[in-house]
Amino acid sequence: MTPAAIAQGMSAQRWLARLSFVLAGLAVVILVVFAQLASLAMFAVALAAAVASVAAAYFFLSRRGIVRWLSLGVFVLVPIAVVVIFAVSGVLWVAIVSVGVWLLAGVTAHQALKGDRPDWRMPEYPAQPPARHPYLIMNPKSGGGKVEKFDLKRKAEALGAEVFVLDGATDVAAVARQAVANGADLLGVAGGDGTQALVAGIAAEHGLPFVVISAGTRNHFALDLGLNREDPTACLGALADGVELRVDLGLINGQPFVNNASFGAYAQVVESPAYRGDKIGTTLNLLPDLLQGHRGARLTAQVDGTQIEAPQALLVSNNPYRTDDIAGLGRRARLDGGVLGVIGVRVRTAGQAIDLLRGSSAEGVTELTTPQIEITADAAQIPVGVDGEAMTMSTPVTSTTWPGALRVQVPRGRPGIPEPEPPANWARLRRLASGRREAAEVMR
Repeated sequence: MTPAAIAQGMSAQRWLARLSFVLAGLAVVILVVFAQLASLAMFAVALAAAVASVAAAYFFLSRRGIVRWLSLGVFVLVPIAVVVIFAVSGVLWVAIVSVGVWLLAGVTAHQALKGDRPDWRMPEYPAQPPARHPYLIMNPKSGGGKVEKFDLKRKAEALGAEVFVLDGATDVAAVARQAVANGADLLGVAGGDGTQALVAGIAAEHGLPFVVISAGTRNHFALDLGLNREDPTACLGALADGVELRVDLGLINGQPFVNNASFGAYAQVVESPAYRGDKIGTTLNLLPDLLQGHRGARLTAQVDGTQIEAPQALLVSNNPYRTDDIAGLGRRARLDGGVLGVIGVRVRTAGQAIDLLRGSSAEGVTELTTPQIEITADAAQIPVGVDGEAMTMSTPVTSTTWPGALRVQVPRGRPGIPEPEPPANWARLRRLASGRREAAEVMR
């Protein structure tokens, strides 16, 4: 990009940043002018409502019986009560207009911070000549039967692939290794992320290209590769017209994973035999003991010189997730950073639960990146959820990254990955508004 183009882009960012501050100020002015002294009361009511809602949500998750259901009632009624109070006070319209202007301020701030980030996409490499003996493993039970629903076996064989359909007793790793021994020069999987990881590790060992077919339930790996999760048939395009991405694998006690390994609360929940049949009910039943520390081993994680003591939940991911939403996590824009993402969460009180509103900067959240982590516990074995599959591992558990290990072949015409949302950074926004960064950006 030329200096002139950079300067033009920075000028637009500067004016958007300034507009965001103007709109934020206008939102406050609307409150003060039209609500006058009531604006202080409105702010106090809104703040109290936010605190009460988060506290109620925490008690709903961490308690049983009457306390749980009373908390749910509070959570539902608090926003209704706020609307009623504002309406009775005659300031509801002021609140609506002020919030609307504030949202516009957020939109303009977002656009100002977005900027030009040419390196957020993973680089693509030309795929090698079409495989002579592609070998695809398909799990007919994954995703509620997507293999049969989309007729994947027939369509893959029409493209020259040999297809192996799993049954309940099949050793997936053994099937993949035998395929390599028989001359397969490409491996692929139509199934869940756990099956993807097993075969991906074997493809990486032998330097073979690997094809992901989004026939699982959630398909998190396919999502972060930019593949079509609604139509797994589109993933077969990698066999005919593909490009190559070189991505990392995570390793946990030597076993590969493509997404993450979870410890503590989530791993305990996934380990429950009832989880598959009733995920919501099982989670609600187990969370009270987990959040109050009455269940599960006490974990300690060592990351370089940092120690994470007694986290209730610990997530180790193949490259870091966005953490602006701790509960839902985000996506991984790139899978080739050569590091593990580490998120540790410890919540003991309603106050700490409320503090989680601050995301990764909350007191109870530890966020790190590292090439290696060791997890110890006061138990010889601990449950671990590896790419959503429950298993038990002996302690200490060591996780490392295997940079650039996997040659993933993807369709050239895949949906792709949306540009990551910029983190909210008011200091940077102020610098943009003042124009102090413009000269530096142009010279960069």
